[in-house]
Amino acid sequence: MATKDGVVFCLLALATAVICNAGDVDPPPFSRRDFPKHFIFGAASSAYQIEGAAFTDGKEASIWDVYTERYPEKIMDGSNGLVAADFYHRYKDDVKLVKDMGVDAFRFSISWPRILPRGRISGGVNPLGIKFYNDLINELLANGITPFVTLFHWDLPNALEEEYCGFLSPLIVKDFRDYADLCFKEFGDRVKFWMTVNEPELVSSFGYDGGIFAPGRCSIYVGNCSAGDSGTEPYIVAHHKLLAHAATVEIYRKKYKATQNGVIGVSLASDWVMPIDHQPANRLAASRALDFTLGWILDPVMYGRYPKSMQAIVGDRLPQFSEKESHMLRNSVDYVGLQYYTTKFATDTGVSDSNELRYTTDMHADLSNYDQNGNPVGEPTPLSWLFIYPAGLRDLMLYIKERYNNPLIFITENGMADGNDKSISLEEALNDTQRIRYHEGHLSYILQAIEDGVNVRGYFPWTFIDTFEWVHGYTARFGLYFVDFEGDLKRYAKKSVSWFKTFLTMDNFPRDEL
Repeated sequence: MATKDGVVFCLLALATAVICNAGDVDPPPFSRRDFPKHFIFGAASSAYQIEGAAFTDGKEASIWDVYTERYPEKIMDGSNGLVAADFYHRYKDDVKLVKDMGVDAFRFSISWPRILPRGRISGGVNPLGIKFYNDLINELLANGITPFVTLFHWDLPNALEEEYCGFLSPLIVKDFRDYADLCFKEFGDRVKFWMTVNEPELVSSFGYDGGIFAPGRCSIYVGNCSAGDSGTEPYIVAHHKLLAHAATVEIYRKKYKATQNGVIGVSLASDWVMPIDHQPANRLAASRALDFTLGWILDPVMYGRYPKSMQAIVGDRLPQFSEKESHMLRNSVDYVGLQYYTTKFATDTGVSDSNELRYTTDMHADLSNYDQNGNPVGEPTPLSWLFIYPAGLRDLMLYIKERYNNPLIFITENGMADGNDKSISLEEALNDTQRIRYHEGHLSYILQAIEDGVNVRGYFPWTFIDTFEWVHGYTARFGLYFVDFEGDLKRYAKKSVSWFKTFLTMDNFPRDEL
């Protein structure tokens, strides 16, 4: 297979190989010149994972501040984001590092409790929080970097969780809309790319079915949670996130879009799912798994309704949209932010007669990174759930193209983690050849997808610097830049930084203005 310039992708075999040799990495076999001129290359981050300054300059607690303090045993190293990478105090230097890579854009999220400490406008706007994001946006623009802003990346103001259980209550819709309205008003003259909610399906599952993400709710038969209902709450929370998304998009389009001339979307996480064999039951299991993950959010924002398989299985546990809500949701994205890491095999589990209902088992599919012979789907990485299978990203985008009428897509996260191995030297930690193979492979399949007509326009590696990785704490390093969490938080460029810089600049290819 070839690009429009006839470049043969000899690396495709490498990209899907299970065993690869370490060592020096050759220059990229392709560059940004092989992508469309308007294609955006960026770097990604989120507020709670990098900012730190958890209670500085008027910011109050988020649910993750409370969760990590209350349940340190649920974080692999017992850590938290109180300091994280201290981006709050080091953002100017970090922006210089972003610029040095040669990327076009930087994705970050706004911390809701930093600008609205009590969660609501009536509780007071924090001027120092507003100032921080204004300063960050201005710093990015001064360095020729386009801001991509996520409104909600999981750090809900704890005040709203205490008052009415956050996203379990329909009251959240108005509060979210008001928060978003404030952000559009304060930052929208310079921000042209907005995302409402990051991975709503993931937090609805992990936070309210498995109980492993904040606020840590689940049924007693699922895990060690103080409260929750794994059979209903994930669906209620996702429903309210969808309604908050729709209300936010509506206010942006009615009040701001004509003057600010921006676009707004939602970012979704999805593995690609393949049947474990050719049996019809397992093919249907793979289809259901995609419905219960990607389709759970994408069907409503495109078509105003939940997937039919979810409606049939979940029944009256699945909330319903009113006619007005369905109309608001339909076509409520200008683009889809897609976040892909790995691929899984699906096996049909049949219908259970258990009364222990939960979202995870409702899809009637067992998902595994191993086939029926015990072979992994791709090259293993230090994270037990993440195997390198770049072809899955192409297949997932082709699926979206066909099912959802080829929407505009930005790959807003894609990456892999090194383990935080304190026994190896800094030089060894910076020699991240596996990460380079990971990104080479995925970029090659994005080029294939473009050849196949997929409307994909951007790529944001996860992540810019090592971060607090939620339940993994600081044990997983996804960053292109190494952060010395044991010392002074100094940043060190991994080998992947040089790879990306070469990839982005070696042809001195001019880009369009964004």
